Amino acid sequence: MASHGKKYLDARAKVDVGRRYGLDEAVDVVLSTHYVKFDETVDLAIVLGVDPRKADQNVRSSVVLPHGTGRTQRVLAIAKGEKAKEAEDAGADYVGAEDVIEKIKGGWLDFDKVVATPDMMSMVGRIGKILGPRGMMPNAKTGTVTFDVARAVNEIKAGKVDFRVDKGGVVHVPLGKVSFGSNKIRENFASLAETLLRIKPSTSKGAYVRNVALSTTMGPGVKVDPAEVKAVAS
Repeated sequence: MASHGKKYLDARAKVDVGRRYGLDEAVDVVLSTHYVKFDETVDLAIVLGVDPRKADQNVRSSVVLPHGTGRTQRVLAIAKGEKAKEAEDAGADYVGAEDVIEKIKGGWLDFDKVVATPDMMSMVGRIGKILGPRGMMPNAKTGTVTFDVARAVNEIKAGKVDFRVDKGGVVHVPLGKVSFGSNKIRENFASLAETLLRIKPSTSKGAYVRNVALSTTMGPGVKVDPAEVKAVAS
């Protein structure tokens, strides 16, 4: 059985584990449990009433958080000609075509996100087994397969987050850093909530948002009233 140190136990003592908090109080409690020296990420976990095994309930999308995540994303754009130039002008960290495909095959992975134009996807498919397991494979549903490469790069740099429901029906999204403070965390939460409700599958039955929890990287989880998702999104 895993044991926890005194600082963690002190942080957990601040949380009423049997309670579902309102959003404002939940954010304040989560930030108060921060006890390590580094600037932790505030993570959100939402359990959805969907069956991920069904294609029409495999919730997947992206959201541009108004305050970003606190992390600078290194963007690779796979494009040619004018589209490559557009990606460079938009601030892509790396731009290329066949050359970067071969480089990735050789083990190069010094980037966080990949954007590709549709005409390059047959080539990108050759490295699907490398990018896919790392969550880096470009996908039209998340706006990373597009001819509007400038917009895609700008959105990622501005704080765009891709998310996808896992096998257990849970969506995990980083909402920023502890240093953001409560207002920015709440506003990022609201943006994610609006997106989740907008893409609710029509075939989802019963309660769509079933459980919500916030936590810092090293801290205890704080349960949030699921009704808060609809409240802040409206």
